[in-house]
Amino acid sequence: MPLFSKTSLETLRERIDLIEVLSSHLDLKRAGSSYKACCPFHDEKSPSFIVKRGDSHYHCFGCGAHGDAIAFLMNHLKMSFADSVEQLAERFSVKIEHIDEKDAPKGPNKKLLRAANEEAAQFFSAFLLHTEEGHRALQYLYERGLDLEFITAFRIGYAPSSPKVFFEAMRKKNIPMDILSEVALMSQNRMPFFRERVMFPILNAAGQVVGFSGRKMQESTFGPKYINTSDTPLFKKSKVLFGIHESRKRIAKEKKAIICEGQIDALRLIQEGFNFTVAGQGTAFGQDQANELINLGVTHVYLALDGDNAGLEAAIKIGHFFQKEGIDVSVAELPGGSDPDTLLKEEGPAVFAKLLQEAVDYLTFLVRFHSIGQDLSRPAVKTELVQVISRRIRDWNHPLMIHESLRKLAKLTHVPESTIGVDQIVKQEVIIKKSGTLGQQQIDPERVLETDLLRWMLLVGQNAPELIELICYNLKRDHFQSPICRDLFVHILKQFEKGNSCDLLSLSISIDNVEEQLFLSEVLQKKVNRSRAKQDVEITIKKLLERHWLQKREEIKGKIHSGMCSETEVLELAKQFDDLKRQSPVVIFPESGLSVKKD
Repeated sequence: MPLFSKTSLETLRERIDLIEVLSSHLDLKRAGSSYKACCPFHDEKSPSFIVKRGDSHYHCFGCGAHGDAIAFLMNHLKMSFADSVEQLAERFSVKIEHIDEKDAPKGPNKKLLRAANEEAAQFFSAFLLHTEEGHRALQYLYERGLDLEFITAFRIGYAPSSPKVFFEAMRKKNIPMDILSEVALMSQNRMPFFRERVMFPILNAAGQVVGFSGRKMQESTFGPKYINTSDTPLFKKSKVLFGIHESRKRIAKEKKAIICEGQIDALRLIQEGFNFTVAGQGTAFGQDQANELINLGVTHVYLALDGDNAGLEAAIKIGHFFQKEGIDVSVAELPGGSDPDTLLKEEGPAVFAKLLQEAVDYLTFLVRFHSIGQDLSRPAVKTELVQVISRRIRDWNHPLMIHESLRKLAKLTHVPESTIGVDQIVKQEVIIKKSGTLGQQQIDPERVLETDLLRWMLLVGQNAPELIELICYNLKRDHFQSPICRDLFVHILKQFEKGNSCDLLSLSISIDNVEEQLFLSEVLQKKVNRSRAKQDVEITIKKLLERHWLQKREEIKGKIHSGMCSETEVLELAKQFDDLKRQSPVVIFPESGLSVKKD
């Protein structure tokens, strides 16, 4: 992760216009010297999200959300700290410098890469709408049931068959060849990556073009039906979700998502009002893509895959990614040979909505799938089916989810619970050595615990002041063993003392120690599951309290056995040890008010 210079960050802080940033994402209404909007972080009808002209922070009087422009992009768009800084710097024309060249990102400036993708998207769209070759592709799209409104809304385009046309268009826009190569639009021998294909721009959460998916119209075109931009500094195929820009807001708000297979399926669903839909990138939907939705806080996923055997098998695989993390999965069973696009065109949105309502839970779907063509009256066949499914269930991460799913499996297959070991679930113990190595990096489990708490404070604290209150009420600097974690904890508390907020930009500027700045970058790089914030913060606090309690006991025992104390002192230490032993630590919940413990 790049380490930004303090001068750059200070300049950026002075240049940022928070009203301008928020206006791109919210419907702000002026109210005197302030602006109001319905809060994007909770469901409300009357606006309670407030920002004053000239202020650097927003505040919601409904849910307590509070933060600066960086916090808004990180919480609303789920962007990283580094990406948020770079996007704001680009928007407000601030040149970002790095403390050390070795920490600077390698390769071309991302601003130039994004500009190349944007120019390419405009070219593909114009070529589709305004050329003879493009009109043939346009006719193909019309035959697929896509109207002009749909095509222009989602910026669908066409890549010409002649390699010279695209190259000349980019040359006139002064896009260098090395930049086109870096975003995988051109090869080194000046051949366009996409030719004779309908082009679907792939947008990130901020609405920027990061890549493309090209679909061929005729079999004579070289390559598979769909090809995607290869991995670039802007685009990682295994992580990007098609449709996330249009659907992210509703997914984050309602904690649910529809997953389909194709780009046209996703766009059709979004257009018809199911704007909580995403698709993979023409490849198998993987764990990294599932994690992107999990990080948005989804609690329920609907699988609306094609109604063929490949779609059924994909549903099994994708559903497993979510079920193992304790997320509810429902499978919408489309008619054989159908897909969401076809269904919506032929039957309409109401029929699809009904399919979602009638979607079966993942376990029921799993039993049905494995029962196809099987004679379950034969004991051996039934035994194999139950064993296959129970092994999959036991691979999930949450003991309660495993227990309840095994019980349901027993009910669905009409077998006694005891035969599949419902009451014999043993939670796997994860044994962590005191220290270990990962490559050349030292792993300290004690520091990992402290880092987790700091990450919660930084990434969730502004929108959940009650969690900061809980942390401050229970912990102080002595609870931290790692000096760098202890110092960052103190820095964070000082920020919260200045108005109960932790301005990430100001915090970065306030830290003079390079090692601490690098550590802060490390902390901010990893995402958290905000839906588990309260539960995980309480668990982390309790672990830190218990660790501190055990350390104090060991210190007293060490003094007693040192042989350096008098008999009276030993008796007093023994009394302290017994008193401490009876007072096992618990997390104390404050009644009201922010209680920051002073050192």
